[in-house]
Amino acid sequence: MTDTKGLGADERAKLMDSVRAGRRSARDKRPASASAKAEAPKRKAFDFKSLPQIKQLQMQRAAADMMGIENPFFRPHDGLATGTTEIGGKIHDNFASYNYLGLNGHPEINQAAKEAIDTFGTSVSASRIVAGERPLHGELEQALARVHGVESSIVMVSGHATNVTTIGHLMHKGDLILTDSLVHNSIAEGARLSGATRINFPHDDLNALEKLLAESRHKFDNVLIIVEGLYSMDGDFPDLKRLVALKQSYDAWLMVDEAHSIGVLGKTGHGIAEHFGIDPREVEMWMGTLSKTFSSCGGYIAGSKALCDYLKVSAPGFVFSVGLSPALTASAIASIQVMEREPERVGKLQENGQYFLKKAKEAGLDTGPSAGYSVVPVIVGDSVGAAILSNRLLERGVNALPIIFPAVPEKSARIRFFITSEHTKEQIDRAIETTVEELAKLKSDGSAVDRLIKATR
Repeated sequence: MTDTKGLGADERAKLMDSVRAGRRSARDKRPASASAKAEAPKRKAFDFKSLPQIKQLQMQRAAADMMGIENPFFRPHDGLATGTTEIGGKIHDNFASYNYLGLNGHPEINQAAKEAIDTFGTSVSASRIVAGERPLHGELEQALARVHGVESSIVMVSGHATNVTTIGHLMHKGDLILTDSLVHNSIAEGARLSGATRINFPHDDLNALEKLLAESRHKFDNVLIIVEGLYSMDGDFPDLKRLVALKQSYDAWLMVDEAHSIGVLGKTGHGIAEHFGIDPREVEMWMGTLSKTFSSCGGYIAGSKALCDYLKVSAPGFVFSVGLSPALTASAIASIQVMEREPERVGKLQENGQYFLKKAKEAGLDTGPSAGYSVVPVIVGDSVGAAILSNRLLERGVNALPIIFPAVPEKSARIRFFITSEHTKEQIDRAIETTVEELAKLKSDGSAVDRLIKATR
């Protein structure tokens, strides 16, 4: 309250006038009465079409419609997708699914899922820490630890969430996360959530990584290096031996995301550690997904027992999330068993990948840095061209999806071919021949701008 002592009569009068004016202003700003509100039109829910990013998406769709480009995404498959798949009643050679070892749909794995449903139902109905723990969970975690050659593992219901919650929970302000520039979005989101400093190093440039470690290690508490076992956009992989040496030299932690390398690299599919002959216990964290080689859904961290036990009682994405469903847990266990029992599946996958890469290069296709395992891109250039090429391939019986900006830089938009053990040499030959023919036609049509100009005439 204002102290009016010592003010003259005129000054007190001016002050009171000011107070009264303020009260009148406040009354003017008060909400309308209930009756007045009833008379005013009710406000509808927010129209998200007014957001700039949605307007931009609508403009992109309008441009695609103008050029007659059908949306290549969200096409429903009519059945099991293996080396072939049925779309719109037509069978296509399928290069768009990461069923790397052909285990999805395997009778033994299907039966395991059915028996799990008969015993436990379709859901565990709670987080595992509360009441959702089932014997299958421990069995799967033991199997994953065995595959990776480490003490323990922890399974979560989402591969994306596994990276987000693990990185976001373990790292803090005052720590440093060094990531390859092409790591998955889930890694970037986990780093952002953690509050730690994050620095990208150029893709697969371990000299640049070493320089960053030399310049920055002493400034931070904990330092975590994150790479992928096999990069899902380019199909290449890092030098794990040098990475282990670097992290040991600079007292850093190493995390390897094996979403696309487990079941793919190594003589028996045990991943990049087996490929390089590295003791897997020298790596702090192995991350993987269950949705690719292991024909299920979910994600996991494999490493020391101390780490996994800690995450089980503290990681938000595990503690506050329902446990993995019985059917998915059982199918992953059975997939591991079949993979270990039939290593020839891994050999066939690797043979197919090398054959695809060799034939593609001989045909003059730009396959980027792919090493010829489960992922081989064909670089097209612009995003519009990649979408058109994908649609034309589909028309000719080849299902392969485009990867466009912002998932990759605009000038490196591509068709990404997933190779599996189920593909035949004839399918691979057909896919490459068709791609070469349609890509040549596409280039004769000119650039994306040229195609847009033609569409408006």
